[in-house]
This record gives sequence, C-alpha cells and structure tokens, in this order.
Amino acid sequence: MHHTLHQLAAGTTDKNLELVLKVLPAIVVILAVSALCGRLAILVKQPRVLGEMVAGVLLGPTLFGALFPEAQKAVFAPEVKPILYVLSTIGLTVFMFLVGAGLDHRSDGGTNDTRNAAVLAVSGILPSLLLGAGAGYLLYDRLSKPDVTPFEFALFTGGALSITAFPMLARILYERRLENTRLGRMTLLGASIDDAAAWCFLAVLSAMHTGSGVMQVFKTIGLTAVFAAVMLFGVKKLLRPLGDRVQRTGSFGFEEMYVVVGIVLLAGLFTDYIGIYSVFGGFIAGLAMPENPAFRAALHGRMMDLVCVLLLPIFFAFSGLNTELGGLAGWGMILPFLVILVAGFVGKYLGCAAAMRTVGFSWRESWAVGGLMNARGLMILIFINIGLAQGMITPEVFSMLVLVAVLTTAAAVPLYRWAIPDRMEQQMLDVPPVAATAPAQQAAEREPVRA
Repeated sequence: MHHTLHQLAAGTTDKNLELVLKVLPAIVVILAVSALCGRLAILVKQPRVLGEMVAGVLLGPTLFGALFPEAQKAVFAPEVKPILYVLSTIGLTVFMFLVGAGLDHRSDGGTNDTRNAAVLAVSGILPSLLLGAGAGYLLYDRLSKPDVTPFEFALFTGGALSITAFPMLARILYERRLENTRLGRMTLLGASIDDAAAWCFLAVLSAMHTGSGVMQVFKTIGLTAVFAAVMLFGVKKLLRPLGDRVQRTGSFGFEEMYVVVGIVLLAGLFTDYIGIYSVFGGFIAGLAMPENPAFRAALHGRMMDLVCVLLLPIFFAFSGLNTELGGLAGWGMILPFLVILVAGFVGKYLGCAAAMRTVGFSWRESWAVGGLMNARGLMILIFINIGLAQGMITPEVFSMLVLVAVLTTAAAVPLYRWAIPDRMEQQMLDVPPVAATAPAQQAAEREPVRA
C-alpha cells in the first residue's frame, strides 16, 4: 500500500492532485476503522462514540505506528496532517454548534427541578475541579512544561476532569427512553450547565495562557464577553423570524442553511482571531439559534449525520496521532496517571451521587447519575486538544487524559446498569413523568443523541 500510494502520487505533476491522492486514502482508512470499532463497541453494549475514540488511538503511534511504522507514515504523511487538522476543526466547530443548539435554556421544569439541577451541576464541577487541580499541582514538577505556571497547569487538569459529555449523556438517556423521567431531566440539565461552565473556564484559561500580559488577558476576556452578548442578544433576536418561518412552513431550505453555516464559520473565525479557539464560537452560535423545535429538528436532521460520520472520526484520528500510550509504560508514568484517573473518577462519581442523595433521590438513582456524569466522551478530547495546541500541556499529559477519557466513558453505562437493573428501569418508565415534561420532549425532538 505504501508503494502504491507513492506511485500514484508520483505519477502526477499536479501538486494539488498529488495532495488529494494522499489525503483521500487517509480519510478512507479513518472511516473504515471508525466504522469497525463503532460496531464492536455496540456489540459490547457501549455507545458507538467510544469505539470511534478507541479507533483514533489505534491509528496513532500506539498500535498502527508500532506494528506497521512504514504504512502509518505513508497513510498519515506530514503534509496530510494539516489538512486533517483543518477538517477536524471545522467538524468540531459545527459539532459544538449543534450541541449549543440542542441545549434547552428554559427552565420550565419548575424551580424545584432547576434548583436540584444546579446542585447537581455544582457537585459535578467542584469536587473534580478541586481534586484534579490538587493532582495537577502535586504532579507539576514531573509532568508540566516549564513555561506553564503551576496555577495554570493545576487549573487545566482540574478543568479537563470536571467536564461531562453532555451530548453522549443525552444519547444514553434517549436510547433508554429516560429523558422524560425526573432522573433523566435532572441529569441532562446538570450536565448542560457543567459543559457550559467548562467551556467558559477554558476560554479564561486560554486567554491567561496566550496573553502576553494581564492587559492582554482582560482584552481577550472582554472581547469574548462582547462577542457572547452580541450573539445571544443581537443575533438571536435577528434570527427569531427565521425560526418562526421554519416552524410555520415546515421547510428548511438552502437559504436558511447558508445563513446558519455562515454564522457558525464567522463565529468560529472571530473566536479564533481573539485567541480562544473556534469551538467556543461554534458553541455560542448554537446558543444563539432560534428555539423553535421544528427549526432545531431540521438543523440536526440536516447536519448531524455528516458531521458525525465524516468529520468527527477525522478529529478522533487526529487526536490519536498525538497520543503515544507507549510512553506511559513504566512506573514513572503509571503512578501520575493513576492519581489523575482516581481524582477525576472519585470527584464526579462521589460528588454527583452525594448531591443527588441530598436532593431526595434514592441511593440507587444517585449512584446511577454519578456513573453517567462520569462519561467525559468527546468533550474532554476537545478540551485537551485545545490545551495541546496552545502548549498548555505536554504530549504525555495529553496521552494520559485521552486514556482517562476512554476509561471513564467506558465505565458510564456499566455503572448505570449496576445501579439500576432493568426491572427498576422499567418501573421508572411506568411511573407517569412529573409535571412539566415539555422541555425534555422538545429536547428529544431535536437532540443530537450522539457522541
């Protein structure tokens, strides 16, 4: 395969065609391995996205590069990587846009639900943030780059561990038809607050790290705040008639698509320009979209599948190319890895379970939510890719956190099933949902149910 690729590429004098003949085989390999690993994940009762995450790691130096170094170098040649990076960045920006558009910002679920969700969100963030920051601070000398301050490194580690994979959590709940139950609604609300907080946190951290001084940090944070305000108050208002029209006519055509995609890419461009990475722009653009269920359902129906099948696997592979798990062998790295893993796991699992118990859920339900909130999925990968791109963490720390992402995500469904056996789950589904299930039903109509 190695020679064939080179002969194909060498047989042409057109540089652009030469590049296409290198990029397309790489994408085909990525899609084939992702499809296979996704299928295997479903066979062992795991979400497909876990298989895709593992596929990315296997395509990197850990397995493919170790067994067939020549073939790996040929498929992922140096000139192919920048193209994969651009494609994965566009994919992530659009994906985070769809996540933002899928969030329910209204709290029609009654003050009780909202208060409980807020308690869950705080308990999902604080313990893992503090434990993760503590672990980062302890391991600073061993793991960090000298140009990153202990404070930044500790905050980055804590922030990465405090994230929950909101879209993946939604997917698990919808697959099990639990989104309208009290437990499902609470978990979705709590996780959405968690994620939004983690992105704001990373935006501040990026501004601190890339800033050439205190003034630069304040300038970046100020511009971010202005951007968010313009999107959420100005653009959102301007788009309202568009949402109403789609709701009324039931058609979402090319004109609407041009407007939406244009807004997403411009938002990504602006946030990249001010130094906080394009995924934030995508996310905030999603929050600015009209809230009409028909508009959001059409948006997800049009965009989600292509993003998930073509662009996200490229992102997983790009992450995998930076992940060298072989470097974690030996006691020198095993111990720091275990400290980070335990800090992340315990913070989420015990923190969320204790919070759910205090707001009146049974122990079984509380442990189930603790397990689900521990799923970090794709979200932590986006978080740490930004950290690696901006030089906040080393490739070793990146590899450790990829492994934490895979392990905690893999544990989510088994922990949930252990806490709530099928019989109990059936009882929960038989109980009529508590009043005010409208937001959950609307979310179900439009949720990405993915990743």
